[in-house]
Amino acid sequence: MAAQTTTAAVLRATGEPLALLDLALPALQPGQVLVDVAFAGLCGTQLLEIRGGKGPDKYLPHVLGHEGSGIVAACGTGVAKGKPGDHVVLSWIRGAGLDVPGTRYAGPAGPVNGGAVCTFMTRTVTCESRVFRVPDALPLREAALLGCAVPTGAGIVRNTARLQPGQTIAIFGAGGIGLSAIMAAALAGAALIVAIDVTAQKLARARDAGATATIDARTGDPLTAIHALTGGKGVDVAVEATGSPAVMETAHRSVREKGGLCVIAGNARHAETFRIDPYDLIKGRRIAGSWGGETDPDRDIPHYADLFLQDKFPFGKLATHCWPLAQINAAFDALAAGEVSRALIDMTP
Repeated sequence: MAAQTTTAAVLRATGEPLALLDLALPALQPGQVLVDVAFAGLCGTQLLEIRGGKGPDKYLPHVLGHEGSGIVAACGTGVAKGKPGDHVVLSWIRGAGLDVPGTRYAGPAGPVNGGAVCTFMTRTVTCESRVFRVPDALPLREAALLGCAVPTGAGIVRNTARLQPGQTIAIFGAGGIGLSAIMAAALAGAALIVAIDVTAQKLARARDAGATATIDARTGDPLTAIHALTGGKGVDVAVEATGSPAVMETAHRSVREKGGLCVIAGNARHAETFRIDPYDLIKGRRIAGSWGGETDPDRDIPHYADLFLQDKFPFGKLATHCWPLAQINAAFDALAAGEVSRALIDMTP
């Protein structure tokens, strides 16, 4: 092992900026894997966590980041899925292999907690169940998107909704998950792909990703527009990826009666709820949550990587901005302002 330390963005208190700290790496336990992180993705879930939107945080201080890519540096005993030198995706979605739920790093002011996977750091200790080998031909910048955004958004279309050719779909929110869902819907042969957002830049990205219609929710009622596009029927599938309870209600009402499905992917703030008219359920509208797009990462991540290398699934365009680790707080500010679809932190030399 080269360096025995890592530089990490640490959350010391909710509502405060992340602090860059040098932490000591612990000795690897059985089942653990040390990875030199190349790129890490920023997600709205972590923004909620940093700013207190997920409620009390009992793990402070701790490292964050749940999607990324890198190169395996070392493996603890018992690890069979990887070896030093492998290019890997790091994901919060648990796959096959040994699972070690947490790590503690020694920091300048005491211990710093880490979960099974943390990617806002130059080197990370994770475990076999959270690393997934990808071909060396897949750039590590693009590989980072396979840790959360792509498997969640595309997985909702492919695994949760099982969208069929000729069906119609509406995606509420054109961030990383929403754009992934749009691309997957186009790949599945959807007849109508409607993207709804409040940012002109994101709607333009949605069209580039394959949306056949876009709705600016600032200037029009999405429900009225969707009914106009579908002859009053509603869409077969709606994907909610904003985290807004009001949007969740609208997304559910946008699907057709007798079998329309609304899938909730966005994370609402702690204690927020939304309402459903029971009669909508009686009329046959369905609603479901999604745990990472029901992804089997050992199966699905290699599949998406292969599609990318065949120029069939250009998910690299999801990453609209890239910052160095030193500017991670500015990156989260841009994410909060709606300026980015998926932001990456670049930790390559």
